[in-house]
Amino acid sequence: VNAVSRSSVATQETPAGQKNPADSAVAALAAPEALQLNQELAALKTEIQVIATENSTLTAGIFLVDLDTGSYLNFNGDVPFASASTIKLPILAAFFQAVDEGKVRLDQVLTLKPENIVGGSGQMQDDPAGTKYSALEVVTKMIIISDNTAANMIIELLGGAEVLNQHFAAWGLRATVLRNKLPDLEGTNTTSPKDLINIMAQIDRGNLVSVKSRDRILQIMRQTKNDALLPKGLGEGAVIAHKTGNIKTMLADAGMVDLPNGKRYLVAVMVKHPVETEKPAQALIRDISKMTYRYLNDGETPADSKVK
Repeated sequence: VNAVSRSSVATQETPAGQKNPADSAVAALAAPEALQLNQELAALKTEIQVIATENSTLTAGIFLVDLDTGSYLNFNGDVPFASASTIKLPILAAFFQAVDEGKVRLDQVLTLKPENIVGGSGQMQDDPAGTKYSALEVVTKMIIISDNTAANMIIELLGGAEVLNQHFAAWGLRATVLRNKLPDLEGTNTTSPKDLINIMAQIDRGNLVSVKSRDRILQIMRQTKNDALLPKGLGEGAVIAHKTGNIKTMLADAGMVDLPNGKRYLVAVMVKHPVETEKPAQALIRDISKMTYRYLNDGETPADSKVK
């Protein structure tokens, strides 16, 4: 219903140069609080704080929510970090919202321009300018192989950074700002663990996109090729839809986990680390994922495991 309402409002024409009153209506529809928080997971937080602070060269931000109970954990979750490729998650949401509103078609043909082509992760940088793709193909590559060239094409398709930042603000994402095109090795684009969880929660609850688009988003995110971080902490039978981020001083992973026992939770971990090595940051993200999985799947804290 929200998607239909947004579509009918957004198609009203407004004279050039005037603000469309529909913009505020769209924001009002998109902004309901998605994070239904109950009580903090005190035992798990105590254990995670220990490993998150024992290495003084790392600065970690963690936010997680049990979607069934609303229990949560917040450790520096509101702190802005360089987003790296995790910024592609809210861009993905904006893309499918545009699809729901009829502004973009999945089979729409996009042409690779020379100014879109950048280095870093992805394969499209090796394609010649003038290569054509469907919009769905481009946005899928943006997520599953974190293609930076694809991301820049989608940013352009959606109206640029200013338009996207207006969406992010309307969705209640307080730390999420797109300042430069990808790969943004200097870390000027920002987000926070809580913002990443917020956007995932809004996708899950249908606040931003239709059920069809939500299912498509999760299907794409489950195909993410980089499984070196959060997935490494999960046991057999768990399924994760996630997006990673990695630049020379920051490592992150955020996503939704479906457990074998039927529970679901959202988790985002962002770690600022020294330029020399990211291995301690990798290990920290994996350990946090493992602790969270054991606690929510088996009901045991790391301390319980040691007693066993």
